[in-house]
Order: sequence, then structure tokens, then C-alpha cells
Amino acid sequence: MATISLCMIVKNESRVLARCLDSLKTLVDEIIIVDTGSDDNTKEIAYHYTDKVYDFEWINDFSAARNFSFSKATMDYIYVADADEVIDEENQRRFLLLKQALLPEVEIVQMYYTNQLAFNTTYNFDKEYRPKLYKRLREFRWMEPIHEKVRLDPIIFDSDIEIIHMPEGNHAGRDFSMFLKILREGKGLSERLIEMYARELFIAGEEADFKEAFPFFKEFLEIPLSLDTLKVVQCVIVRASRESGDFNIFFKEALKNVALDQPSAEICFELGEHYALAGDDKEATLWYYNAAYETSADLNVHYAGDYPLQALSKSYGRLGMKEEAERYRKAAVEWRAQ
Repeated sequence: MATISLCMIVKNESRVLARCLDSLKTLVDEIIIVDTGSDDNTKEIAYHYTDKVYDFEWINDFSAARNFSFSKATMDYIYVADADEVIDEENQRRFLLLKQALLPEVEIVQMYYTNQLAFNTTYNFDKEYRPKLYKRLREFRWMEPIHEKVRLDPIIFDSDIEIIHMPEGNHAGRDFSMFLKILREGKGLSERLIEMYARELFIAGEEADFKEAFPFFKEFLEIPLSLDTLKVVQCVIVRASRESGDFNIFFKEALKNVALDQPSAEICFELGEHYALAGDDKEATLWYYNAAYETSADLNVHYAGDYPLQALSKSYGRLGMKEEAERYRKAAVEWRAQ
């Protein structure tokens, strides 16, 4: 049977830590808790479950804290959990079955992360796979009988285990502060983090958050980007420039996006918002329709769903077209019920 180290990084998680650990304590062989500066009784709670509680000075780097926690693990595999996660009884049973049957060549196990849409997280799906269990020491093996090479891609197993995400709120404010700190220090962001920043803005950002991000996203346009990343940068710029009244850059980037083979629903929605706010509901309905039916969302699935459908209902209502208004109102309700 495989042995498992649970590695967690925590800060001020006294309200949820015991709930998480109670659901995991019988599944793992070692519990490692790394505290990054709690000023509540998080560490005292952790000591009820393990004596392997460590302090790590927070340096605005989650990877550094995760790496430190991994350095303390001693078992075959490492399970990564956040304090706001819970595994229910059925999935605890599945976890134990996995532990008993896990083949040693498996290096990463993915598990379903659920309940995402309830808390404005940075993800667009209520249930999605995430890597959660990692082999602590990886073995490199040669493959092919001739022109041999080392296998570099990990062996990944997709399990049926479901983890319930139960946060008490979203972490958008914390994340926005960290993104801005990195950028103000001139460190730059990878394309992955640019996309994560943009997605979190469109899922949980307020007007002030877009305003702070605006100058940095304009700078992103000056560096080489993949098409997918360029599109999400355009989404942020179009939204922020509409809110700030900078219509030169608003139309410049919006037109570039809608000229693509696959324009962004977020851009079409913002064009609809522009015309609706300008009192031109007839033109607004064209763009809302495109957002709902002709394009796909790049950052937030609602921008290709209930948001433009509800906006269509309101625009048609202002135009005095009651049947159309009611039809799109119902469509928005049906979309949310899916």
C-alpha cells in the first residue's frame, strides 16, 4: 500500500482547518502543516493532529511555501490540500481504495475539484480535474529499444475522487494585491499568470480593480504573446477603457478582437454595454446577441450565457418589445439552471 504525506500551507484558517483535517486524518500517514504567519489559533489546532508544524516567513510566494512543505515530506506520495477543502465519507472510501491499489509507476493522481461556481473562484467549471497527489521521488527511465530516450512526461491517473471546495469567501482581494505587487516591482508575469489575473478580474473584480490593472495590461500589448493570451489582455483593456471613458483604446482593441476568427464573448458583451449606456439599445442587442450565441467566453462563462441574455431582455424591454424581453429573460433563467 502506498504511503502518503499530507502537505498544507495555512494562515489564519482556524475556522475551517479542523473540518479539513478531520476528513483527511485517516487517509494519510503523515501530516505536515506549514504556517505562514497566523495570528489566530491555527497552529494550536494543527498541533491536535500532528507535531510536524513549521513556521515559514511569508515572502509573497506561494510556490516557495509549497516547496518548503514538500521538503518536509517523507512518504511515497504527497497529497496537497487547502484548509477550505473537505472530502466526504464516500470519497474517503474511494481515496482508501486508491491508496491500496495505486501502482508505483503512477506519478500524479488527478481528483475532481467541485463546488467552484458558488464562491466566485478563478475557475469556470463547477467540477474539474486537478492534480492533487504527487509521487515524492520520481524515477527516470529509458524507453524505446533503439534511439532510446528518457521518459519525461509524468504518468497521470484520473481518479473518481471528488473534493468539495468550501471556502468562506473568495481570495480575489489578496490575489489582486499580489499581482500588483509583482508588477510594480518590475518582475513581470508569465502568460499563465496574465491569463489567471484576467480571469479573476472578470469573475470577481470591481471597477477599481480593473482601473489598477489597466496600465499593466496596456504594457502587456507591447510584448510577444500567444493569441490566447492576447485575447484575454484585450478583454481586460476593453472593459477597463470603457469604464474609464478612454474610447480610443476601447474601440481599437475591441475591433482587433472581433476581427479574429474566434472573437471573445467578453468583448461583444462590452460593446453591448457601451451602446446600451449610450442609449442605443438597438445596436446593443446586436452585440449582446453575438456574446450569447455567436462567440465563446475566454474568461468567464457567464459572458456567453446569462449575462448577455439578461442584458438582451433589458434592452428589448427599453425598446418596448415585450415578447422578446420575456423570451430572453426566460433564456437567462434557464441558462443559470443548467
